[in-house]
Amino acid sequence: MITDERKNHWENVYSTKQPNEVSWTQEVPATSLKIINSFNLDKSAAIIDVGGGDSKLVDFLLSDGYTNITVLDISGEALERAKKRLGTKANNVKWIETDITAFEPTEQYVVWHDRAAFHFLTTPEQITNYVNRASNWVTGYIAIGTFSENGPKKCSGLDITQYSEDKLENTFKGFERIECITEDHTTPFNTTQNFIFCSFKKQ
Repeated sequence: MITDERKNHWENVYSTKQPNEVSWTQEVPATSLKIINSFNLDKSAAIIDVGGGDSKLVDFLLSDGYTNITVLDISGEALERAKKRLGTKANNVKWIETDITAFEPTEQYVVWHDRAAFHFLTTPEQITNYVNRASNWVTGYIAIGTFSENGPKKCSGLDITQYSEDKLENTFKGFERIECITEDHTTPFNTTQNFIFCSFKKQ
C-alpha cells in the first residue's frame, strides 16, 4: 500500500469511527508509561510518539511534567481529535502529520515510542526506512509495542507484521535490548490481542 493509500485508509478510519470502535484504544497506556518512566529521563527530554494518533499517552506525559513531546501520525483527523481533547494543553505539543516512512526529522529524540504503528509496515523497504530514521535520530531509547507471534495477523483490515523478542532485536541493530514483555490488550469490544513490548538503548 503506497503512502497516499495508507493515508486515505487512516483518515477514513478516524473520520468514521469513535475510540470505542477501534481495537487499539486504551484509557490508560500503562505499559508504555511504565517503560518510558523506567528510563529516568529529565522532564525536558525529547520524546516522540510515532503513530500516536489520538492516543492518550500524550495526556499522561504532560500530566507527568514532560515538556518536549512530539506526536506523529499519518492521519490529520487523528491528530485533530487529540488536540481537541487536550484543549489549550495541545499548544505544548509538537504535532507532525506524515507517514513515518517519509518522515524527515529536524531534531533528535531521547525516546522514540511506538505502540501499534510499526507492525503495519510489511515490506522490507518500509521497515528499513523506519529503522534508519530511528537509528539516525534517536540518542537514547526506543520503546516499541507490536503484535506478537501469538497476536492478530490483521488489524483495521490491513496485514501486519508479527514480532518476537529476537525478531525485534535483530531488526533494531545498533540498539541494546533492555527488556521485553508480552501482554494481552483487551479491546473496547472485549476481544484480546497479544502484544510484545520491547525497550532498547542506543549503543
